[in-house]
Order: sequence, then C-alpha cells, then structure tokens
Amino acid sequence: MTDLIEETKIEASESQKTEYIIYFAFGALEILLAFRLVLKLMGASAASGFVRIIYSVTGIFIMPFEGIFRRGFTQGVETTSVLEPAAIVALIVYVILAWGIVKLVRISSGEQQDN
Repeated sequence: MTDLIEETKIEASESQKTEYIIYFAFGALEILLAFRLVLKLMGASAASGFVRIIYSVTGIFIMPFEGIFRRGFTQGVETTSVLEPAAIVALIVYVILAWGIVKLVRISSGEQQDN
C-alpha cells in the first residue's frame, strides 16, 4: 500500500525563501521586544543577566522611538513598573516594516502571486 502513495514535495521559490527569512528575523525581533515590554511592566531587576541581555539587544531597536511619548512609572512595594511606549511603537512599526519589505520582495521577484 505504501508503494501506491507518492510523496509530493513542493519546494519554495527563492523569493518565498527570502520572505520566510524576513518574517523569521522580524518575528524574533518582535518576540524580544515583547519580552522587553513585559519585563519593564513587571519591574524586572536589571541585575538579572537575562534581563540585561534583553534590554541591551533591544535597546538599539527602541532608540528611534524614544521620546515620542513619556514613560509611565508605578511604584510598587519592591519594584517599579515602567510602561515604555517606545516599545509598543517599535512593535507596531517593525510589523508594518516586515510586511512592507515582504511585499517589495514579492513585487521585485516578478513571480505570479496568489494573494
């Protein structure tokens, strides 16, 4: 019976592979920015190695959006929670940027697109 079933493997075109790489890279960035947003909101200690790594990696991607809105601070018993609007703006801008780059790749590839 297994002889009768043929496997059909469809390979992605070069432009599709490029799209996947773009979405992967921007998806990873979005995840890091979301971590930053949650860590700031929860008042995570910058003394933690993980927190320092997230803040340092994402700092450069947040920088262009600093100062658009003021940060909000809430003092708790042990920690200070920070609402960082720059992170929210960055999340939105990078999603739109990824979508735009993928659309540009699709247009420049000249391949017939389904959607």
